[in-house]
Amino acid sequence: MSAPLIELSDIRKSYGGVDTPTVEVLRGVSLSIHPGEFVAIVGASGSGKSTLMNILGCLDRPTSGHYRFAGKDVAELDSDELAWLRREAFGFVFQGYHLIPAGSAQENVEMPAIYAGIPAAERHTRATALLARLGLAGRTGNRPHQLSGGQQQRVSIARALMNGGHIILADEPTGALDSHSGAEVMALLDELASQGHVIILITHDREVAARAHRVIEIRDGLMLSDSADAQPPAENHPGLQAHDLRQRLDRGATLRGAWKGELLESLQAAWRVMWINRFRTALTLLGIVIGVASVVVMLAVGEGSKRQVMAQMAAFGSNILYLNGAPRTLGQPAGRITLDDVAAIGDLPQVKHIMPITGEKMMVRHGNNSQQFFVAGNNVWFPEIFNWPVVEGAFFTEADEASGAAVAVIGPKVREKMLDPQRDPLGQYLLIGNVPFQVIGILASKGSSSGDQDSDGRISIPYSSAAMRLFGNRDPDYVTIAAVDSSRVNETEQAIDHLLRQRHQGKHDYELTNDAALIQAEARTQNSLSLMLGAIAAISLLVGGIGVMNIMLMTVRERTREIGIRMATGARQRDILRQFLSEAVMLSMVGGVTGIVLALSVGAGLMLAGIPVAFALPSILGAFACAVATGVLFGFMPARKAARLDPVKALTSE
Repeated sequence: MSAPLIELSDIRKSYGGVDTPTVEVLRGVSLSIHPGEFVAIVGASGSGKSTLMNILGCLDRPTSGHYRFAGKDVAELDSDELAWLRREAFGFVFQGYHLIPAGSAQENVEMPAIYAGIPAAERHTRATALLARLGLAGRTGNRPHQLSGGQQQRVSIARALMNGGHIILADEPTGALDSHSGAEVMALLDELASQGHVIILITHDREVAARAHRVIEIRDGLMLSDSADAQPPAENHPGLQAHDLRQRLDRGATLRGAWKGELLESLQAAWRVMWINRFRTALTLLGIVIGVASVVVMLAVGEGSKRQVMAQMAAFGSNILYLNGAPRTLGQPAGRITLDDVAAIGDLPQVKHIMPITGEKMMVRHGNNSQQFFVAGNNVWFPEIFNWPVVEGAFFTEADEASGAAVAVIGPKVREKMLDPQRDPLGQYLLIGNVPFQVIGILASKGSSSGDQDSDGRISIPYSSAAMRLFGNRDPDYVTIAAVDSSRVNETEQAIDHLLRQRHQGKHDYELTNDAALIQAEARTQNSLSLMLGAIAAISLLVGGIGVMNIMLMTVRERTREIGIRMATGARQRDILRQFLSEAVMLSMVGGVTGIVLALSVGAGLMLAGIPVAFALPSILGAFACAVATGVLFGFMPARKAARLDPVKALTSE
């Protein structure tokens, strides 16, 4: 006689204990089932036959006794090996069909093959062929609610056969069907039995049980009779033998399956669920969307404000260095900065522009009007270094500088106080220290950079003209230096200091200053403000994450039976974990993308309103990454809860 596939020895199953009364459902069941047998287990409701089926299908474990499958003790198998058995050896056909409502007929049939790691093209072909064989060729895309009861049961049979279905466990397969549909289902089971499949039929209907080759009667958890006692099984059975399944079990337990296919299916299933419940999904996503949009917009506004403030500070010359002679110690004469020093400094790679300046307040006359203004000699880099444009006329040129031309560019305050407003100021002459200078340009208004200095009351003339015609001194009073990179002012200062020490024989008879500290302090303040705004906005992400966790907990509760179906078709705990974690991440990703789009739209509106906004790619990517991390963090607990559900309890949940 061939070795039995299934051996039960004194199987007992009880529920309750501790705080509840113990109820013994199975009380010492022993039986053997061989390859190719068609067995019916018959009994009234409450007799324990469904519990026996759950134990046979490795959905439940006995309280005591021994269950050997293909010669291997099932008690020694871990959860992945039990999942392999449900996936590769067993095929379940339930009274309530147990199809996943969100999936089509083909997707329901393909499910065991997904967990087995079968490539997509192969499982599509096999599922289509099985449905066609069972008369459902035109219904592959229909969801369960679009099928009749008999059609749904045929889909569940196709699912049971997807990975081979060597042992079909049919629990009241005709119980919810009309007589015609029930007869069709039983004809299918007869056909499968003739092809070598082991059929274990659980029923309370003795007429249905009579179709089997072997009938086992169970009552109150005890086996009353077994027709095999009167007629032992034949020597040879068609179909897969026990040692073959044992070898496949030993080999298959080490396989991991195709994680890419499983992940893709998880994402597709997640998207289906989100689309079917799109209104609830939209409400769930609201927290993530607002959180991401708030973070991105707040950081963009903070960055835009910082850049604007920095630009305004740069307009007042705070991004430049100032050099002048200074005494080494108290009582000693101040050092001199010469034009040769200026030329040498101008050759440094860290220096963009350099400008010697000499000047003082002088009496300026025009007609009968005379007032004091600050008159400064400088070179042609004045407008660029100080970010101070000419609004009328033009600034003097290098040719004017070379020839010592008597030309002047005046501030708006000088024009207002000295020149006739009815006449064109360009071309008029101002008498500066008894030397006539022709006005060729008007500087833009800049206002006061400090409480005691008005920048608009300034007259700018060529440095050579100031040295030769007004002050008689070629050495500058001080030098203004523009660094190539405003963020590396300190590095520029060190290079200049090193050069001057060499030129001044190691003497530190000069003073080199800059306003970089002021810029950096302002930048730090703006950064702190941006971070504070971002942190406040990130609270929305936290709230959104809690919303994701809440909806995922509700989803696990609503889809408990689906989890049981997936486990019955061979899903491992990590497959269930991946499924629900994928849904949480999908929710967060959709919310993150939507939040970024919303943030860009809000930012565009703020720009049109004149509010400075500067989007930064790192902040956008960071906000999106935080949204995804939120999905993982808050989705993990519900996903783990789903993965740890008991298959039997999950299947019987309402």
